[in-house]
Amino acid sequence: MDPQPFVLTVTPTTRERIDNVDVYRPPTDGPSPIIVFVHGGPVPAGVHPTPREHPIFVGYGSLAAANGAVGVMFDHRFHSAAHLEMAAADVASAVDRARELPGVDADRVVLWFFSGGGLLAADWLRDPPPWLRGIATTYPILDVADDWGVDPRFRPVEAVASADRLPILLTRVGLERPDFAAGVEAFIAEARAKHANLEIIDVPNGHHGFDGLDYTQESRDAVSKAMSLVVERMLAPTPLPGNS
Repeated sequence: MDPQPFVLTVTPTTRERIDNVDVYRPPTDGPSPIIVFVHGGPVPAGVHPTPREHPIFVGYGSLAAANGAVGVMFDHRFHSAAHLEMAAADVASAVDRARELPGVDADRVVLWFFSGGGLLAADWLRDPPPWLRGIATTYPILDVADDWGVDPRFRPVEAVASADRLPILLTRVGLERPDFAAGVEAFIAEARAKHANLEIIDVPNGHHGFDGLDYTQESRDAVSKAMSLVVERMLAPTPLPGNS
């Protein structure tokens, strides 16, 4: 089956390919803030096209550039629960490389996690570095059943207690799988109990993967709103009150 297109019509941005990292640059002089996109998983090894080739992530990268940020997309090695540690190292490496790019503002970075990639957000929630301006998640997996065999390190529902005032944006779909939805609700409950800086975008009629499945105005509005919040609030040159 061919990959489905992105729900938004965006002008494709010419990407720079640096090993396993794709860079989408805005048509402005820097220094520009950075959005690093982290795809979902598990994704079997050897799958083609790889996630960074998928029209959805080409779309998100181009959309970031159109909004004045440097979009960074890469492939990580979350092939199974046993590979999460390698995938986490891939995320850290991609972030380091992104912050070293010419023309970027290395002190304004957002990490944006999708689907099973949400498990990889735990490290950043638990110990956010000072240059991390926020974490965005879209239809994320934030907790899993014990039979997944996931190391407790990769449980965002537990790590969020340490996030302090780090801005967190969660795009929640109304037609989510029940097991994934339960993890999202547990995360929200824990975030609120610990007074985390959480904002939610609801997509009531959205499915898991709505940004490549549900070609509706609701979907388009949700993606546009998420990008606007990331750029205008998290990545503002001076953080808004409550975002620092």
